Amino acid sequence: MRLCVIPARGGSKRIPRKNIKEFCGKPIISYSISAAVDSGLFDKVVVSTDDEEIASIATQFGAEVPFLRSSENSDDFSGTGDVMYEVISRYESNDLYFDEACCIYATAPLISIKRLQEAFNRFSKGIFDVVFPVGRYDSPILRSYKVNEEYAAVMNFPEYEGMRSQDLYDSYFDAGQFYWFYPSKLKKLKNKNNFGSVKGVVILEEYEVQDIDQPSDWRMAEFKYRFIQSINSEK
Repeated sequence: MRLCVIPARGGSKRIPRKNIKEFCGKPIISYSISAAVDSGLFDKVVVSTDDEEIASIATQFGAEVPFLRSSENSDDFSGTGDVMYEVISRYESNDLYFDEACCIYATAPLISIKRLQEAFNRFSKGIFDVVFPVGRYDSPILRSYKVNEEYAAVMNFPEYEGMRSQDLYDSYFDAGQFYWFYPSKLKKLKNKNNFGSVKGVVILEEYEVQDIDQPSDWRMAEFKYRFIQSINSEK
């Protein structure tokens, strides 16, 4: 069996009620739920939350909320892997086991079924402990600077200062959308929040990636979402 877990706790300091805030006309969590349900990849799509309002909205859009999250995994220090482990353990205590699982973040409105499927196909080959989407840094980080209090710039990697940008390798960052992983392997990890040591990726286009931490990030994500919709309508 295959499980999808969408973590969505109630607390959010920088963007209040972030997980259910309206995004292009719908609660932002609905995009993650719809992608999971419509993908046909999962036997269960579950939202893990400590918040009754989030639970109600999640069920309206097709997710299950079989139990509320524990207080131990609902503070600012709770890791994603710990939340996954709690959900999996609750199911296993009722003799329900899953072969594969995917964590999808509640604030990932740019997620697509295509990328979920692409990542699953890579994951299902059994080579990686975890597979997740990444974005490419626009500029080589080997040519990056740190800036001190006097606004002086110092290269992070001065050994690369004389090299051309096109001669440096590309660098990537976690897009923060989803993670395919094995519940059986997660249980054995001391640090469950890295999902495993052998990591595979799918590479997203720039317009498919947006971290959402500040109100300006939110507006940029809505701009990218509308851009994606315009691309899809032209196909």
